[in-house]
Amino acid sequence: MNFPVPYRGRLAPSPTGYLHLGHARTFWIAEQRARSAGGAVVLRSDDLDAQRYRLDFATAMMEDMRWIGLSWDEGPDVGGPHAPYDQSKRVALYRAALERLHAARLVYPCERTRRDVIEAAGAPHEGGADDEPVYPASFRPDPGDDLPPLGDWIGVNWRLRVPDGEAVEFTDGRLGPQRAVAGVDFGDFPVWRKDGGPSYQLACAVDDAAMGITEVVRGEDLVRSTFRQLLIYCALGLKAPRFYHCPLMTDEAGVRLAKRHDALSLRALRGRGESPESIRKAWATQGTAGT
Repeated sequence: MNFPVPYRGRLAPSPTGYLHLGHARTFWIAEQRARSAGGAVVLRSDDLDAQRYRLDFATAMMEDMRWIGLSWDEGPDVGGPHAPYDQSKRVALYRAALERLHAARLVYPCERTRRDVIEAAGAPHEGGADDEPVYPASFRPDPGDDLPPLGDWIGVNWRLRVPDGEAVEFTDGRLGPQRAVAGVDFGDFPVWRKDGGPSYQLACAVDDAAMGITEVVRGEDLVRSTFRQLLIYCALGLKAPRFYHCPLMTDEAGVRLAKRHDALSLRALRGRGESPESIRKAWATQGTAGT
């Protein structure tokens, strides 16, 4: 296996529901890769979704991960040199990153709704009908326009202006070479939300860099997010980690598992008497932890 040295991996669950088998398998692959490289595992709670976050989900999250056999060297419950490990306690870092992007004039305020973007004439969808539409260039302010200050409270979305026509490339540890063209395959995207918090893209990139993560292991549904985050790393002068995107688990109908699949949550499986050993054995036979 070809791993970065020294290796630092991470588990980054969101406490917005009970962890299901798909999440757990991805975290297991992440831990296996870190341990195979003799590296460290960081647990970070991506708890920025204030509308869906619940304290009992956060508690259950760690209980279920330990039940399935996962362990970590740094995290909300064990501490570490990069504390705090809850994103809700790291907002000052994200705000500082936004201010750097603002000073470089790489972002702009946007009051367009998602419906506005979807209904824009000729707005293609990024990778499929279920994905975000490409933000229309006609909605952008002129680069020479005055840029308003951020203010203490941010009540509008701020978008990163992507470099149109620029190819963004990386080599995935499982999928191989990946390539997308900014402004064609994906458009300007939010780095700060109108509810006053950072977007997933900004928070994830800032934290992975600050915590020294050398490889990000996550589901292959997030490949397109990787292109966006690579632009953030570049804009902020941060070193990007490597990436390994895992195959997704599906239910009997072929639908990707989500937290709505309560019957396949670790908590439900545990309640039915399933053993963590049998679950891990099934994952091991699938051979998904290699390069």
